[in-house]
Amino acid sequence: MNYRRPHSGRHWFKICFMNDLIKLQKRLGVKFQDESLLKQAMVHRSYLNEHSEFKIGHNERLEFLGDAVLEIVVTEYLYLSFTSTPEGDLTNWRASLVNAKMLYEIAKELDIESCLYLSRGEARDKNKKSRQFILANAVEAIIGAIYLDQGLETAKKFIKKNVISKLDDILENQTYLDPKSRLQEKAQEIKGITPHYQILDEVGPDHAKIFTIGLYFEEDLIATGQGSSKQEAQVDAAAKGIKKLEW
Repeated sequence: MNYRRPHSGRHWFKICFMNDLIKLQKRLGVKFQDESLLKQAMVHRSYLNEHSEFKIGHNERLEFLGDAVLEIVVTEYLYLSFTSTPEGDLTNWRASLVNAKMLYEIAKELDIESCLYLSRGEARDKNKKSRQFILANAVEAIIGAIYLDQGLETAKKFIKKNVISKLDDILENQTYLDPKSRLQEKAQEIKGITPHYQILDEVGPDHAKIFTIGLYFEEDLIATGQGSSKQEAQVDAAAKGIKKLEW
């Protein structure tokens, strides 16, 4: 994790940063003309809170740009490649390609985390959901950096190689359906019944409740899920039900 020793030697720090960037560019398949763009894509806001002397800004503006580039490239590809597919299906497919979970998986494949610049506190934080979003945002920031450095065509190549390449697997496994929809389709197809959900427990104050919800096939409890809202807990229960039933 990159909360390095910035005060123990600026020369050492600079070399360490440059070596990381060289390796990262090889994994990305892109040689940057302006490496400061890639550096910025790796800097989380929290790092600057601890290192005011660090001259490169955080990655949120690049993330904003990369999000737009990613969406238009994926949208164009789906529109041109699936000319008879309804808009609703294309929307679901696109959402599956550009959501935080998918971008997190791509970040892991590219080993983005080894190059991230985080505060010491953020680096020690083991909250998986928080880290998932940081890494997903970093992928969008990289896309924004590629777009600024080398234009739309290079950004398209990167997106097709690393994002759109996941589409076949998404379609084969129907992961473009949210867990509740997917479970309901399977339950009706295989068992001829419609699942239903029931609140089993809720704890905590009103502003921070945790719900436990049961997924049922008629009277049989299939799985339980938890979440900070009823909907989130239902989705968790559905996902666990799919896994348990090997659907």
